[in-house]
Amino acid sequence: MINHIDVSSMLRKSVCELYSNLVTRPTGAAVRCEIEQELDRIGDRALTVIDFSHVGLLDFSCADEIVAKLLLQYVSTDAPRREVYFVFRGISESHMEAIETVLERHKLALVTQHADGRTRLLGIIGLEERLAWEIISQLGAGAVADIAEATGLSRDAAERMLDTLWRRRLLIRYDDGYVAVGSATTRSEPLRLDA
Repeated sequence: MINHIDVSSMLRKSVCELYSNLVTRPTGAAVRCEIEQELDRIGDRALTVIDFSHVGLLDFSCADEIVAKLLLQYVSTDAPRREVYFVFRGISESHMEAIETVLERHKLALVTQHADGRTRLLGIIGLEERLAWEIISQLGAGAVADIAEATGLSRDAAERMLDTLWRRRLLIRYDDGYVAVGSATTRSEPLRLDA
């Protein structure tokens, strides 16, 4: 199941009913706390769309509080908080500079989805990792052997790269394969994360 969190609703709930701009670090922290509470109700393994469509301004401190600190809780090479995947929707050009800056500062990457359904990666990601993510996005899903063949990597190297992408929450691991996070929101058959 795909969950949807409207950032502007979280803003109105936590700060002010008539406010649509995300400025000041305390505002960003309050919104992130609301999102975290919503995520706590969802469960330990989930795909969540974080929707910025109705947000006017987004400053650097709010991007850091909401985007970076949220991702840092779930992206880890050790033990992430839970297995939660994010797709960020409704990111406008006016939001982009702040988001790209905090992603770069924290060496993070995320999946963003445009209004037409196309997805892309933002942030810090290697060329081979980006290629693997794009191949899996186009295929809909892929096993290690598929990615090794498509990228020209050895099976072991492909497996390590896919594991890295999974730990960064850019791929969802299931059975013996992977699904690109962005393509999971547009699949014709539902992706079961609770399996």
